Amino acid sequence: MPLATNYPAMLVTKDGVRLDAVHTPGPGSEIGIVLAHGFTGSWRCKDTRRIAHVLSRTGGVVAFDFRGHGRSTGLSTVGDLEILDVEAAVRHLRMIGYRKIAVVGFSMGAAVSVRHAGLHGGVDAVVSVSAPARWYYRGTRPMRTVHWAIERPVGRWAASLGKRTRIARGPWDPVPVPPHEAAALISPTPLLVVHGDSDTFFPLEHAHQLFEGAREPKELWIEPGYGHAESAARPDLIRRIGNWISSNLS
Repeated sequence: MPLATNYPAMLVTKDGVRLDAVHTPGPGSEIGIVLAHGFTGSWRCKDTRRIAHVLSRTGGVVAFDFRGHGRSTGLSTVGDLEILDVEAAVRHLRMIGYRKIAVVGFSMGAAVSVRHAGLHGGVDAVVSVSAPARWYYRGTRPMRTVHWAIERPVGRWAASLGKRTRIARGPWDPVPVPPHEAAALISPTPLLVVHGDSDTFFPLEHAHQLFEGAREPKELWIEPGYGHAESAARPDLIRRIGNWISSNLS
């Protein structure tokens, strides 16, 4: 299958943040897919572009950089105000004519996608891949590094310089609703929770907590040998996710 044509887009959130984005048209105007990347990621990363290309066989895809990431304006709030970013992408897909909208998120983007669906609604399917179920988790070395980047001035400087991710200072006030609580509010929208048994950031307990917090309809896929988020997502898994979206939105 030849590479799809991409159309640059600039999304504007309700609080005035401008998001760098791209639209990859799909096979028709029925299904639109929002692709939400992980912390320090970007739609321009090769892994994200590969995922968008595979998902475009299912529907048109809008991928974007979260606030504070890449060429988007604003500062990252690491999962709080980012629900407004997902809302802007959903709104854009509806505006250009897609009738049914699925949101596919990875890691931080998965937590945001679950929170958006639970707190804002307005989508037709949600896929959470490699998500944390709760905040402040420090049980793995990669997550301790993430907290260092978020909480320390030198960490924020390193993230800005090395990852083009600009992080807001200070703690959340108030603390946002965690993903496992927001998951309970998604029904009757179908939810798919995908997690690898080799995830080095979040162990399987996060997937089970998220899944158990949700109501039907829901599915849980534990993927053998799968690591974390976009970089570990093989094309066959993304195709299966696309087929799940198609079957739930047909």
